[in-house]
Amino acid sequence: MEYVPNEACVKNVGKILCCQCGVAIDPNPANMCIPCIRSRVDITEGIAKQVVIYFCKGCSRYLQPPAQWLSCALESRELLAFCLKKLKGLNQVNLVDATFVWTEPHSKRIKVKLTVQKEVFGGAILQQVFIVEYVVNGQMCDDCHKSESKHFWKAIVQLRQRVQHKKTFFYLEQLIIKYNMHMNCLNIKTTNDGLDFFFAKRDDARKMVEFFATVVPCKYITSQQLISHDTHNNTYDYKYTFSVEIVPICKNDVVCLPLTLARNLGSIGQICVCYRVTNSIYLIDPSTLQTAEVSNQQYWRAPFQAIGNMKHFTEYAVMNTELISDKERKSFAGQGQISHKHVLSDAWVVRSSELGMTDNLIHTRTHLGHLLKPGDLVMGLELSTININNAVYNKMNKENLPDVILVKKIYEDRATRHRKRKWKLKHLDIEAETETSSVQRDYDDFLEDLEEDPDYRKDVKIFKDHAKIAVDSDDTVETDFQISLQDMLDELNLDEDATGEEGGPMLE
Repeated sequence: MEYVPNEACVKNVGKILCCQCGVAIDPNPANMCIPCIRSRVDITEGIAKQVVIYFCKGCSRYLQPPAQWLSCALESRELLAFCLKKLKGLNQVNLVDATFVWTEPHSKRIKVKLTVQKEVFGGAILQQVFIVEYVVNGQMCDDCHKSESKHFWKAIVQLRQRVQHKKTFFYLEQLIIKYNMHMNCLNIKTTNDGLDFFFAKRDDARKMVEFFATVVPCKYITSQQLISHDTHNNTYDYKYTFSVEIVPICKNDVVCLPLTLARNLGSIGQICVCYRVTNSIYLIDPSTLQTAEVSNQQYWRAPFQAIGNMKHFTEYAVMNTELISDKERKSFAGQGQISHKHVLSDAWVVRSSELGMTDNLIHTRTHLGHLLKPGDLVMGLELSTININNAVYNKMNKENLPDVILVKKIYEDRATRHRKRKWKLKHLDIEAETETSSVQRDYDDFLEDLEEDPDYRKDVKIFKDHAKIAVDSDDTVETDFQISLQDMLDELNLDEDATGEEGGPMLE
């Protein structure tokens, strides 16, 4: 008995002849060889081999009809999906693969190699590879067209404050970033006294004005200018202007209140220090610790001016302090509320420039008794020597006024604080002139105010500066005004697209 090998059991498949050319081939439902099938059937018929797409050079976006513009990088996944959507007839075949073919970046051509399959002649699967060429034509989008013309904006918000520094606008910039109020803003320009915000819609500008009214004391007026008039359908095209004026009072300013307003605020002293500004102005009398809140309406009914700010202050050295008891303080206090965050004390100071050169100490009463101790440096307004051009102040009786109003304690020199500062802020993309040294000083003062006042920075997003945190520092002494790492945020960009660029153009 003989065993048949397994190879002999394998069934031999016979060959057939192609019905067109007579070549021996494996059997298939079409009974034709592959070249003959391709010569008779083109599965790419109905699929365009050349497509025109539109590209805006101003913003580097592609037009997705009817009116949507997409931002796609060259040879990116988003650009490939965009090109495939533009290709008509692709739903009639089965797409197997799609890749880019390299072209010169400036050739205005994008080539995509496609591999498709389709069933032909009742069961035969035919696969074919072909290249589609996309011709890139230039077309300006509506946003770029508006920006190029002089009437690209519909409404403008003119924010102004008549002061000698920019700290208020630095603070407003952080509030705008936190609440994303800049998303619909077309452009932001700086002026001598403030900022200009341009919008495409009137409602967006009004929302910005309402936002300013909730965070700072201000008033505004509106106006409109006729641009065009269609007499056939009686339609008008206007440009709207919102002029917003912020009160000229800032944190750490020394103000002089009108006598009538001072009496309405609980008989507070006319010389006060502004220690906080929100949608109201918060004042404190440095000689009694009496506080008052001046609302937006109260200020514009009886406006007052600052008689001194940081540019007018003098640096003093504290020689001695003596706390004042509550019983003594109540004897000369008014009828208003008393601050429990401040401590009233007598202080003897001398100018830093005259330290060691004179024995004449200047006595004053201050609300900074909880901060000052002998040897500290403090900024103050010297009323005895400064020339104050204020009608209300000139009418006052100067006999009971102190020689110096102490306003702010100096913790360290600016260079040391900058070296220890391990945090940073985000900024808006603002068209500005060349940054001057005075603007940089104002910005440094704003950063110092954020460090010293927790209530002032509670609405500001502070981010870690990893470039400074990573550097080993020999500074081991922590001061009471430094911001801890727990209060800082990691800089996480959720608007980053596939190209690695930020989606929000207004932030830098």
